[in-house]
Amino acid sequence: MEFISGNETLHNKQTERKQLSTTAKLLLACTGGIGLGITIVCGSFVAPAFRKICLPYVPATTEQIGNVLKFLPKNNSSKLLDIGSGDGRIVIAAAKHGLHAEGVELNPWLVYFSRLSAFRMGVSKQTRFFCKDLWKFNIKSYNYVVIFGVEQMMKDIEKKLVAEATDAKVIACRFPMPHLKPESIIEDGVNTVWFYDLNKK
Repeated sequence: MEFISGNETLHNKQTERKQLSTTAKLLLACTGGIGLGITIVCGSFVAPAFRKICLPYVPATTEQIGNVLKFLPKNNSSKLLDIGSGDGRIVIAAAKHGLHAEGVELNPWLVYFSRLSAFRMGVSKQTRFFCKDLWKFNIKSYNYVVIFGVEQMMKDIEKKLVAEATDAKVIACRFPMPHLKPESIIEDGVNTVWFYDLNKK
């Protein structure tokens, strides 16, 4: 018969407590890390609401993409910029259409996602995505500019386009430019698209 002394029992309990303490610390560290990661990612999507002009991430519909493509030349050497490119679907669609297409987006997670999507769709060589503030991004080298804006930003974006993209053709979705006269309009409810030629303003 084997006897366990009081000292051995105490030692075993202390060992068990240490093991539990280590496990608890690991669980706390993992939970905290996951929580921090979620906060950082979600913060990128919530942050636009606190800017002077709120430009939320709202994906383009299939109909909107189709209406944009109707104004783009096929298999052309033209260069397109999507302002606030989100998940990259307009840029990818334009690249598949035959253009060199680029997007500027402030949310880094959407930029990473866009680059991955472009790679998966086989158009990574025809596309580029920049993680930059659109108000500080120079747009003068583009032939086509696509903008999915909000009403309160259209006046400022119009000024930027007129000042920088002097020869560009602009495709506005959701909201028209406040002062420029469109060359053409595709009337399609929420998917309506306005086409402007800044060379003829």
